[in-house]
Amino acid sequence: MATVKAMDLFEAYAKQKLPMDQGYIVSSFFKEDSAYSIYEIVSYATLKDIYLTSNGLTFQTNGKKLFLFVEPENYPHKSMEPYCRERDFQVPLRFKDSNIITAKNQSKIIFSKDPQEALSAFTIVKPTGINFAFLFYPLPDVFKSIELFFEQTLNKEAGIPVRDAKNAAKEFALLSSKVLTWPNLEDQNAGK
Repeated sequence: MATVKAMDLFEAYAKQKLPMDQGYIVSSFFKEDSAYSIYEIVSYATLKDIYLTSNGLTFQTNGKKLFLFVEPENYPHKSMEPYCRERDFQVPLRFKDSNIITAKNQSKIIFSKDPQEALSAFTIVKPTGINFAFLFYPLPDVFKSIELFFEQTLNKEAGIPVRDAKNAAKEFALLSSKVLTWPNLEDQNAGK
């Protein structure tokens, strides 16, 4: 029987298939009539409780979050810091705290250098329209799965050329594997 690597987050919750020990959640926020796309990846460990609210799922545990967004070449407010942009285009990042990759088509892939931490609880908003929230199970190849996922979505949903999507996905997955893991759960990090 094949092991499920990822599943829609809200389906996993409804089927009681959310891992309580550790997991990775990728959410998307696409903009209508634009390739501007925002993604969040949140890791959690030792889940105390989870419950459905009117706008999403609230996790009672600590979380670590990275942001990644795609700014198309024709975005009119490129010089404005991401955290200062109008609400639908706002990302809680400063350029100086971000990695920036310029794609062949002049779109920019911008992502966090360091995770933001959510202490005690965080909420994943229920996606609407073409947006999504996927749960990635903590399997040995989870970051390879996340890399392939971002490679596909950056190319197909955000309009990033294939080679640039591959490179950005690889760099983002590598960063995720370094900063989104939980040392007390990772035996290989015990020898620090």
